[in-house]
Amino acid sequence: MYGVGISAVNGDTNVLVNQVHFDSRKVGMDDAFVAIKGLVTDGHKYIQNAIHQGAVAIVCDELPELIINGVTYVKVSNGNHALAIMASNYYGVPSKNLKLVGVTGTNGKTTVTSLLYSLFKKAGYKVGLISTIKILVDDTEYPTTHTTPDALTINTYLHKMTEVGVEYCFMEVSSHGIHQKRAEGLFFTGAIFTNLSHDHLDYHKTFAAYRDCKKELFDGLPKSAFALTNLDDKNGMVMLQNTKAKKRTYALKSFADYRAQILENQINGQLLKIDENELWSKLIGDFNAYNLVAIYAAADLLGLEKLEILRLISELENVDGRFQYFISKEKITAIVDYAHTPDALKNVLTTINTLRTGNENVITVVGCGGDRDKSKRPVMGHIASEMSNQVIFTADNPRSESPTAIIEEMEAGVEPQNAKKVLSIENRRQAIRTACKLAVPNDIILIAGKGHETYQETNGLRVDFDDYKEVKTALKG
Repeated sequence: MYGVGISAVNGDTNVLVNQVHFDSRKVGMDDAFVAIKGLVTDGHKYIQNAIHQGAVAIVCDELPELIINGVTYVKVSNGNHALAIMASNYYGVPSKNLKLVGVTGTNGKTTVTSLLYSLFKKAGYKVGLISTIKILVDDTEYPTTHTTPDALTINTYLHKMTEVGVEYCFMEVSSHGIHQKRAEGLFFTGAIFTNLSHDHLDYHKTFAAYRDCKKELFDGLPKSAFALTNLDDKNGMVMLQNTKAKKRTYALKSFADYRAQILENQINGQLLKIDENELWSKLIGDFNAYNLVAIYAAADLLGLEKLEILRLISELENVDGRFQYFISKEKITAIVDYAHTPDALKNVLTTINTLRTGNENVITVVGCGGDRDKSKRPVMGHIASEMSNQVIFTADNPRSESPTAIIEEMEAGVEPQNAKKVLSIENRRQAIRTACKLAVPNDIILIAGKGHETYQETNGLRVDFDDYKEVKTALKG
């Protein structure tokens, strides 16, 4: 319990604990159970279940009315914080034994962490990755269900990394993860801020609360760490206000410590100038230029040689579901992208329209997830219809909500002059097939929102669904 704020203890503290759990169903003999107050359920309801299964120690925000002899109860001010510290301690504080870099922001987290993983692997290091797409312990891959996993999962994999000699780990740090204290007790070598735009207001309620939550990652950095921020984002310098870490900036438009310039942009890549050196990258668009200069800066701050970093960046491939594209036999370009926020959708469509000659049509298939921030739905509807020649609104993980109702909220953002461009097809497979039927040679189809996801979630049921496979099959047909 070292480092945990304890307000009361009932029972013997000289107790040997086997494992730590916050899911009572996983508790075994001589384990400790941490009761967490979650959004869906309260772990305090399951304290007796945990004891029945063999728990000898209970960590909780509130002591239960029924106290069992022989069980130690520890009252803490915040169960999430206690779990994170206990998880780190249980595994011997593994984050101290490698160089851990956290990446936060609305868009770009997965791309930046995944590309940093690839770059350092190419440089010959053993590397770890904790991302939305997957967890990698050097070459071994594990599935993931959250952008930032729970504290036990994080420390379990960090421990695995130290056991196999991993030197660097790159980790996505979401606002949910920060707010729920999942990253507490971790020792970061550095943190990167990508950008901030409209997202997760269903959870944080206000944009200021969302921004300040991201800022907490930088506020907690030690003097020995680096804090790297996007100077072109209006919230970039906010992240650095209270940090003790070494402050560094990157940008495309401002005078920053690390600056990139786009010299040429094509569908198969772009020519960049970084630190007065030119390089060709297979990743296209302004948003990827930001990602690449952030990667360059982070690698430099972690000690790699600058020219070697540039060489390695030129070898990097697109991340799954991030502007992932192919061109069919009929010369139709299909692009699959995770863009599920207004800003991300606008960035992708801006990039596509920059690459157009003007003779081809842009056909966008897009939806909005259920049980998430509703206020962005009309905004995304407006952006898609304004910036495309044809739009198909469809389902995107409706979860417990009605897909029809979600689509209607997107339609509310469409301007009258754009109404003729819009089709609404609830079935996502049918929407993608329709887009492919509408397309003629040289047209561009954008399928936005799900990216790397290989499922569609409706009313608690997940069925296999992969946008990239679906559009490839439809275009072949």
